[in-house]
Amino acid sequence: MRWTKTFIPTLKESPLEAEIRSHRLMLRSGLIQKLSSGLYSFLPLGLRSLRKIEKIIREEMDSHGAIELLLPILQPKEIWTQSGRWDSMRDLMLVAEDRMKRSFVLGPTHEEIITDLAAKRIRSYRDLPKNFYQIQTKFRDEIRPRFGLMRAREFLMKDSYSFDTTDEAAQKAYWNMVDAYRAIFKRCGFKFKMVEADTGVMGGSLSHEFMVLADSGEDEILVCSKCDDAFNREWAVSRGANASSKSSEPSQKGGVCPKCATPYEILRGIEVGHVFKLGTKYSAILGAHYLNEQGVQNPCVMGCYGIGVSRCLAAFIEQNSNEQGILWNRALAPYEILILPVMMENLTVKESAENLYHQLKEQNFDCLLDDRGERAGVKFKDADLIGFPLQVTLGQKLMDTGQVEIRSRFHSKTELVNLQDAIGVIGRVLEEMAPL
Repeated sequence: MRWTKTFIPTLKESPLEAEIRSHRLMLRSGLIQKLSSGLYSFLPLGLRSLRKIEKIIREEMDSHGAIELLLPILQPKEIWTQSGRWDSMRDLMLVAEDRMKRSFVLGPTHEEIITDLAAKRIRSYRDLPKNFYQIQTKFRDEIRPRFGLMRAREFLMKDSYSFDTTDEAAQKAYWNMVDAYRAIFKRCGFKFKMVEADTGVMGGSLSHEFMVLADSGEDEILVCSKCDDAFNREWAVSRGANASSKSSEPSQKGGVCPKCATPYEILRGIEVGHVFKLGTKYSAILGAHYLNEQGVQNPCVMGCYGIGVSRCLAAFIEQNSNEQGILWNRALAPYEILILPVMMENLTVKESAENLYHQLKEQNFDCLLDDRGERAGVKFKDADLIGFPLQVTLGQKLMDTGQVEIRSRFHSKTELVNLQDAIGVIGRVLEEMAPL
């Protein structure tokens, strides 16, 4: 792709509304554009990175046996009333009416809808187990949308739902999804912790959150450095999970691990994933039953599993950036390589950049050519702001020696190489980065 043929509206100054680094950088680098409070448009660069997260999620969910489908965004009030969550979640819901004055919810989550589908289609133990997932826009009426994509009214989410015959099988499905989530977040390049957490309005008997570690995170987590036990602090305090005979003030201190008596470290995290073992809370009420081998009807045992896809984008930037710009890895960067010719009006520089660009494209490298007629300083600042993992600079002085400059922003390394060796070096440097 050529810079002049796409749309990358960078900003020199940070918008006053942006409270945290990821929000500032996403607006400045042209990844997103604010429409209204809690509502953002994804611009071409932001959408490319979002699609890369989706691809990783789909590959891992598929490899762990989940089946993709797509459920309606509009959900009738009646099914939420039947499940009992119309009242408990009403404050978070965005509600619409049709011309007949029937009320609908703009889906904040889809437990009711997937359970209704299972109730109508699953009949026998032979139909189970099943795990369905979707990647879809969700809507929640946040009291105070803030921090850009971290807490928005409209956001992209991966939600999945497992159906099993027994509690033991549901437990196995739960830990299978935990394995999938670990693989997803590892491939994205996150530094993260899985922590025990409250089941909240989702209900169920078991719950874990996946927290990207960042000082700007809204959640406090307690981590044992010895046995790696970890809790959401709010849940730990309410349950007394961090209280022991050696710590009588769990709400004031980190406390000690009840397993090994090691003092907890208090960290901050951004929740990007949450898994729940639901049991029969929804299936029993909404009629998702199956006939066992003896012909006896039983409710399916369920689990549900969510990933905030758009929040993952912001969380990555929060964890991998500085005030100059984003530090993309290879897995999530909108483009892996930026070809940066200085002085496009110089025929030698222009032709060399064009030739390199075409050679990289022919070998299926993911690259962007900055073919703008801007000053070198503007190009370099934009390159650092957006944070392409690999920047390849061509200029007249370099051309005089037959060289190009290859800079790995991800590793903060720069090397001069002969132009004819550039393709091989680019491939090597990319391989040295985190694998896709």
